[in-house]
Amino acid sequence: MAEVPALEIRGLTRRYGKVIAVEDLDLTVQVGDIYGFLGPNGAGKTTALRAALGLIRRDTGTVRLFGDDRLVGARSKVGAIIETPAFHSWMSGRENLLQAGQLSGLGGVALDREVDRVLERVELTERAQHKAGGYSLGMRQRLGIARALMGGPKLLVLDEPTNGLDPRGMREVRELVRSLALHDGITVLISSHLLAEVQAMCNRVGILQRGRLRAEGTVAELLSEGAGDGIVEVGALDMGALSAAVAGIEGVENLGAGAEGRLRLRCGELPLYALNAQLVGQGVQVSALVPARRNLEDVFMEVTR
Repeated sequence: MAEVPALEIRGLTRRYGKVIAVEDLDLTVQVGDIYGFLGPNGAGKTTALRAALGLIRRDTGTVRLFGDDRLVGARSKVGAIIETPAFHSWMSGRENLLQAGQLSGLGGVALDREVDRVLERVELTERAQHKAGGYSLGMRQRLGIARALMGGPKLLVLDEPTNGLDPRGMREVRELVRSLALHDGITVLISSHLLAEVQAMCNRVGILQRGRLRAEGTVAELLSEGAGDGIVEVGALDMGALSAAVAGIEGVENLGAGAEGRLRLRCGELPLYALNAQLVGQGVQVSALVPARRNLEDVFMEVTR
């Protein structure tokens, strides 16, 4: 018998007056997934998560957490950070977690042990007695994850967990999320607009635009679709001349900046030797012609254009 999904959303719609923030959303997060919920800012990701977790009213649709549509009881299996985590700046990290545990009904020795456990899990034990107001943004995100981990949830929902972090902070959160899924057996749903981060972390992805789900599948499936479209990165001594020449070649699409300052192109059925010949014929001094692998950014642009 197939395992019940961790989160199953069917037909979810949320309106604000005449504005439809989320429309007829179907989404499935399987147990064991690190699921990337992708979309540009304003696409409706946070609204969808709030409605799915019962934090705001949904106009239509059903939500099941581990097969249970009674969200009040089922939410005990979920830990979440929706938008930026907030803490009392004058209290230590440990005191903030103790207060959160008391508000949720924990107390005594059990609460102390749980706070110690989650602080160690996010590697904040050494800074636990420091005031939260002195924490870096990355530390506050990890403290937020620690708070979401209290009580041992089976599903962790993180809304833009790496937004605003420097590269080191992004890597720390990415490695923590992977570890929680691999070693703790926690299913993770991550909302983000950072495509490279999602590709580095997640095994399944859903792409949201203007409140509607445009694509869903494993990362491998989404990257394999259209893999024969001939994506290539081209370098030239004069990048302005290269861009102008590409604009005049039928069937070639400019995808923007690639690696090492090159231009990323989709050539379709045009062979690379023919592309090179046309560019040279227009006076472009080509310095590099590198076949490129599709990434989530390519998929996202195709799905949402």
